[in-house]
Amino acid sequence: MRILLLLLLAAPAQAIPVVPSFSSGTLTSTTQTKTKVVEVINSYDYRSGWEYTVTGTNIAPVGGAVSTAGLTTTTNSINGVASRWTGLDPATKPVWNIVTPGAAFQMTETINGPGLTNHTLINRETDVESLTETTSVFTQ
Repeated sequence: MRILLLLLLAAPAQAIPVVPSFSSGTLTSTTQTKTKVVEVINSYDYRSGWEYTVTGTNIAPVGGAVSTAGLTTTTNSINGVASRWTGLDPATKPVWNIVTPGAAFQMTETINGPGLTNHTLINRETDVESLTETTSVFTQ
């Protein structure tokens, strides 16, 4: 009974404020990021029509014409697949003569059809790395 009486007579509990025991501090955080960028670049260049080119020195076309006069149609069939296309007729291209016989001359003649003229393929990998450090300073 005495113990029960002592418990009833005990003083109520009170909270005591907690005061931090430090006056300052720092917090450092580090973030590291690594990224790999993979790129594939495909570039296609096409000629959309026919091209007849002549270049040179000491030459001239006979009759003044500087382009082919006609077109030719070609057909083909392979394994049941038929194809047909129209192009410049090389037999009707201009005839070229030397202007001054015996003198030096130079001539280049080309006929190019439509189609793919250039394909560029670039495979590129880039590694990107970043490091971020953050420091927080606090005092009381």
